[in-house]
Amino acid sequence: SGYNYRYVAGTNRLSNHASGCAIDINPRTNPYFRNGKSMPPNTTYQPTRKGAITPEIAQVFERRGWRWGGRWREKDWQHFDKISVGLQQNKE
Repeated sequence: SGYNYRYVAGTNRLSNHASGCAIDINPRTNPYFRNGKSMPPNTTYQPTRKGAITPEIAQVFERRGWRWGGRWREKDWQHFDKISVGLQQNKE
């Protein structure tokens, strides 16, 4: 998924998906984990599974300025986001 005008769960802050600066790839293969639960429910991350995002794949995105949720404390294996220069300037 890509563009999705929504807020970050549990906040009043717009998600990077709301500005088109984030994508989620294969959520059932690359789930999000929060508080010990996977989303979508009953999914697991197995880096050897077809369609799984591995650190090597993530490096290709990262070299182009994207962040990978698989490196976060609460893993979001499916998620990549990128803050554009225009959005950074608007925050200042």
